Amino acid sequence: MIADPRFPQRPYGLTGLPVTSICIGCAPLGDMPDTFNYSVSEEQALATLRAVFHSPFNFLDTAASYGDGESERRIGMVLREMGGLPPGVVLGTKADRNLQTGEYTGDQMQRSVERSLRLLGLDRLQLVYLHDPEHITFEAAMAPGGPVEVLLRLKDEGVIDHVGVAGGPIDLMIQFVETGLFEAVITHNRYTLIAAGSAAAGRRVAAQAGRLKCRALRQRDFGQGPGQLPALYVWPGLSAADRPGAAHRRRLPALCGAAGRGRAAILAARSARTLDHSGPQQAPARGRNRSAGDAPDPGRVVGGNRGG
Repeated sequence: MIADPRFPQRPYGLTGLPVTSICIGCAPLGDMPDTFNYSVSEEQALATLRAVFHSPFNFLDTAASYGDGESERRIGMVLREMGGLPPGVVLGTKADRNLQTGEYTGDQMQRSVERSLRLLGLDRLQLVYLHDPEHITFEAAMAPGGPVEVLLRLKDEGVIDHVGVAGGPIDLMIQFVETGLFEAVITHNRYTLIAAGSAAAGRRVAAQAGRLKCRALRQRDFGQGPGQLPALYVWPGLSAADRPGAAHRRRLPALCGAAGRGRAAILAARSARTLDHSGPQQAPARGRNRSAGDAPDPGRVVGGNRGG
C-alpha cells in the first residue's frame, strides 16, 4: 500500500478499522458478465488486485456470492503470492445463502464463512456482513440458532473480528440496525441521484447508530444501456412508471444540462435508460449470473462510518 495524503483514512463504523474513503469493490473480479455486462478473466482480475495492493486504497470488499466464490478465490491467489493480507489492508466479505438451494440458515452461514476462509487463505476474517437478508424474514434471521446468532458466535470465537449487515430494502435494514448488534451497514441500489428519497429514513437511522454506509453514485447504478441492471433487482414488482422518482429522473438530465453539468447529464440520462428498461423479470439467482449488488464505494464517513 502506498500512502497518499489525498486519501486519508478514518474509522469505519463501529469497527474502528482505519479505511480510505474509497473502497475497492471486488464483485466484477468474480467474472459476473450477466450482472456487469462484461467479463473479467482470471489474468485481468489478478493484475487488478496486484495493482490495488500497491495503491493508496486500503479497503477491499467482496462476498461469498460474487461469482459463487470466484471473487474470493482470485483474491486468495494474490494474498498467497504476498504471503498473506498486507499490514494495514482491510478486507471485508459477506456470508451468503446457498445460491443453488436458497438455504439461508445458521448452518449455511457457518459453511459460507468456512468457505471464505479457505478461498481467501486466511485463518480469520476482519469483517463479515450478513448478506442480502431480504431473502428471508427479519424474524428468521434473528431466530435462535439462525444466521445472525451464528455470525455473532463466530465473532465470539475469534473467527470474525467484526459483523455487519448488507442488503437492499431500507425498512429491513433499519430493523437490523436498531438491534444494535451490527458494526457496519451497506445498503445497495437505494441511494443514487434519482432515488435518494427512498434511503432517507435508513440514512437517518444508520447515522444515529453510527454505522452508515450508503452508496451515492456507482457505475453500476448508471449501467451501460438496457440489460445492464435488471429492473426487478432495483424495484421489485414495480413498472417503470411506478418506480420511485420516475418523473424526477426524466427531468434530471435537462436540469443538469441547463446547469452546465454535461457529465452529470450524461450519467443521469444513462441511469434513466437503465432503470426504465423493463428487462428480465427475474434477477439472476446463482453463481456468476447473480446480481450481487454490493461492490462498495464508501464515499464519505458519517460519525466515523462509511457513507456515500
